[in-house]
Parts: sequence; structure tokens; C-alpha cells
Amino acid sequence: MAGSDQALGWDVQRSSGDNREAGRPCETPVGAGDGHGNPASTDSPAERAGNGAAGSVSSPVYAALDLGTNNCRLLVAKPSRRGFQVVDAFSRIIRLGEGLSATGRLSEVAMDRTIDALQVCADKLKRRGVERSRLIATEACRAAANGAEFLDRVKDRTGLALEVVSRETEAKLAVTGCASLIDGEASTVLVFDIGGGSSELIWLDFGDEPRRRPHPLGLGAERAIRAWTSLPVGVVTLSEQFGGREVDRGVYEAMVAYVGEMLERFEAVHQIGDRLCSGTAHLLGTSGTVTTVAGIYLALPAYDRRKVDGCWLENAQVREVSDRLIAMSYDERVAQPCIGRDRADLVLAGCAILEAMLRMWPCERLRVADRGLREGMLATMMAEDGMHRRRRRFEAMSGDGR
Repeated sequence: MAGSDQALGWDVQRSSGDNREAGRPCETPVGAGDGHGNPASTDSPAERAGNGAAGSVSSPVYAALDLGTNNCRLLVAKPSRRGFQVVDAFSRIIRLGEGLSATGRLSEVAMDRTIDALQVCADKLKRRGVERSRLIATEACRAAANGAEFLDRVKDRTGLALEVVSRETEAKLAVTGCASLIDGEASTVLVFDIGGGSSELIWLDFGDEPRRRPHPLGLGAERAIRAWTSLPVGVVTLSEQFGGREVDRGVYEAMVAYVGEMLERFEAVHQIGDRLCSGTAHLLGTSGTVTTVAGIYLALPAYDRRKVDGCWLENAQVREVSDRLIAMSYDERVAQPCIGRDRADLVLAGCAILEAMLRMWPCERLRVADRGLREGMLATMMAEDGMHRRRRRFEAMSGDGR
């Protein structure tokens, strides 16, 4: 079930990326489009050529890097008339948090392969002439006893100074990054991000007031945050605790129950269940789990962000995919084009976290977002610099406003 969206103005100036993330796109994102694989071209021809509104506006280059427990992701972009234009990107599964839940420390092997990926990112920042960047690390570096030591090593080896962000900052960035996919008619939305080492839940309540026209960068939705939490569980930690390769129905249900106990505490405090059962409410998921489930449900021969980002799923469709995956062997999951070997032992842990949410809040509408922290960082930096106000002023003076 695909739907149109008021999307960030993603346009690709140049395709580039290191597709080490099996079963995932080679990170050459295009406009979110109409949900049928047609990219949304939101910029003028001059902007798509990288020339600015009328060939005269100099656009600075921004970069956002998200180092998570499982992935290292980078976006490099320039401001455009209705969002931003991606000029380079990178994504690689690095499993930085592998074994962390058992030892409390990042392993030497995990740190080495992560630094290799970060060196690729450092090279891209230099080659693209990035003028402003934000480089963040999340749960693995927050939790590891040697997290600070690792970041010092990253700085020495790559020159990148990574910032360990709080769980609250991570939650707000996730909301900003996918806010343009919120249904304009929705009064309540539960945004969630199933990560490698933690999972963020953010409850947005817009009340009965009429919604304003969405900001081109998705800003402003964070003002509707009424509650949030960060669960100390993600696909890596859950699969390490319960097993990820051989998962039968019993193991799966045990994972669901384990996560469900954590969700009960959030629901007991905030009692959002009734609100999420209203006809205009929906869930909005931004994570590898929901994009993988969507890709499998859509029977994509290869992962295609244009068809996944912004699509809608019903609970029955999500469960149909989960049931199929539970019935598969590890090797059969590896063979799935939207999973691959790097995710085959993690995907059912993600499905279990998602299933626990659907049981706690049986909201029938789930929207899928292939966007998140990086987009939130880019939007925030560009807004802080007033890039879109400057562009609108230039277009008004040049007569190129639309």
C-alpha cells in the first residue's frame, strides 16, 4: 500500500556509495515520490544541476553522520528550494556493538572495522568540500565502558570528532528526520526507531488544532512531542540474548513478551492506547526493520527506497511477513533480496520488537520511513543557518519564486 507524501526535496546530483549493507540500497536516495517508484523532482532544472535557484546562489555543502550499534551512515547534501539535494552518501553494516551486552566493552575487531568505515566517510567529507557537519554516535558508544577511548582512537585515525548524543536528542532528531511523512490529518502519531542497541518511542499529539503547512525540512513536529522513551533493546542486543539464526515460534514469542514488558511501563504512565486507536492516528516507523518488512511485503526483487519510503502497511501485512520469516531457515532468510547475510540473524529480533508494539497499540495504520537521524541533522543545521530563508529572498528578488 503506497501513498503520496509531502516529502523532503531529495534529489540526487551524483550517485555514490559503498553498498556493503547487504539487502539495502546503495544509498543513492532520490525523492520520496508518489509511492510507485516515481521520484519526486522538487527542484528547478538549475538546482538539479547544482547551480542554485537561478544559477547564482552558492549552496554550502553539509554532512550528517550517524554511527549506530549496527550501522555507519553518512549523507552529504546541499540546500535546495524545497529541501536538500543529496550529493553523496555511504552506508555500511559495522556491528560496532557486537558482544557489547555480554562484555560491556567494544571489541577490538568491531572497533577496527568501524574505523575502516569511518575513514571512507572522512575521505568523502574532504572530497566533497563539506563546510558544516554533525557527526554523532549513539547507543553503543553511550553504553560501552571504552566508548570514550574508541572515539579518541577515531579522532586520531580519521580526524573525525564524533559527538555522543543523548537518547532525548536521538529521539528528537528521528522525529525531525521523518516528520514530512506524518499524515496531515493525524491528531496523534507514535514515531519509533528500532535500532541496534536501543529503540526510541516518541508520542506526538497535535490535539484538535488545524495543522500548519509542513515546513520544507520537516521542522516543527518536535513541538508536538508529549512523551518519549528509549528502550534498552535493539536488534543486536535482542538477537544476542535470544538467538538470531535459529528462531522458532517459541523463541519469537519470548522476544515479543520481553519487549512487551518494557512497553507496558510507558503505556501505564502515558496511557496513549485510546488515542492511538482513533481513526486519524498512525504509527510511523523509521528503521531497518520496517523498511525490510515493507520490501519483503512488496515482493521487491531488490531493495528500492523509492517504493518503500512513505508506503503504508496494515498490521495483517506486517504479521504476514513475520510469519513467513519465522517459517524460513537462516539460509532462506539470507537469500531474501531485502535481507541478505548481514541482516539475516537480526531481522526476526526486529520483527519481535515491532510485534510487541502492534500488540500494545493495535493501530491499523503504519507508515514506513527510509529516513531518520541523518535527515534530521541536515534539516536542523540548514535551518539554523537560515538557508531556506536566504533562498526564498533571492528567488523573490530574481523573480524566480514559485
